[in-house]
Formats: sequence, C-alpha cells, structure tokens
Amino acid sequence: MTAGHGEQQEEEPAVAPAQGGISIGVLTGGAVAAGEGATAEDRSRRAGRPEPPPAPPAPSATPRAAPGGIGIGVMTGGAAATGRGARALDASEELIGVSAEFRTALGTLREQLRLLSPSDETSEVDAGLAGAEEEIGATGQVRRERLQWLRERLDVGATAAAGLASAGALVEQITQLLTG
Repeated sequence: MTAGHGEQQEEEPAVAPAQGGISIGVLTGGAVAAGEGATAEDRSRRAGRPEPPPAPPAPSATPRAAPGGIGIGVMTGGAAATGRGARALDASEELIGVSAEFRTALGTLREQLRLLSPSDETSEVDAGLAGAEEEIGATGQVRRERLQWLRERLDVGATAAAGLASAGALVEQITQLLTG
C-alpha cells in the first residue's frame, strides 16, 4: 500500500471475523463439531435406563460461546454443530429393558384388540404392539421411540384401543418405563 509523500507502508493483515465455536461445560454423550466443514453425528445405542444428567455448572461457570457459537452447560446426548457447513444429526437409540409383567400386558392388549371391529386404526396399533413384542423377544429391550409411539396411540381417547382396560394398564407401565 502506498501512503502520502511517496513512502511505502506495509499492508495490514485483514482481520477475519470471529467465528463462534462450541463451548460445553459437561459432555456425557453425543457429538459436537465446529468450523469450516462442521458436522456432528451421534448414532449410539444406549441400553438401559439413562443416568440422571449431572448437575449443571454454576451460572458463573457456564461456558460462554463466541458470537455466532453455541454455549452448552450440560449435554447428555444428541448432536450440535456450528460454523460454515454446520450439520448435526442425532440418530441415537435408547433401549429400555422391560419386565415379564410388561410382556404379559402387551400380549393381553393384543388379544383384546381382536375383540374390536377391524379398522386401519386397530391394525396400526396391533402392528406397533407386534413390533414391540418382536423387539423384546429378540433383545429383552424396546426402543424408547416405540414406547412413546404406543403411549400416544393408547392414551385415553386417542384411539378405539384406548378404551380397552388392558390399554390403560399398558400405558401406565409405559409411562413408568419412560419416566424412570
């Protein structure tokens, strides 16, 4: 760069804008990425009841992210990404062990479903119950996602199957499994 009076001055380097990163206080699972081609992916299979998350850091210890970044106090799973090509994917599965009583309640509801008039709705619920039985038979566990789906379909008033006494009992057991 040329300055006045014919003197040469060095060019000042261009200052790159600050890019935010990811700042995490406690990480017990999941995936994080930051930067140019950032990507984060968690495809883990978590078996058993999840541990309660650790206590979050004190507010003064909670990490601060740079402008445009992410600050996370406690992360117990999932995915986070920040930056130019940021992409985050959480495809993890949580598997929950079930008791013999749960298996019995599942079978009882399937038997009682046959008493209802066949419909798309009862077929869908029966297929979901059959899938849960199959999964439990193979692993002794069932995916949290499947339990949540069943609870939504069987909760009071959601479907004709919800009117069955065995549906109420199963929903109660599902709720216990999901909430610990």
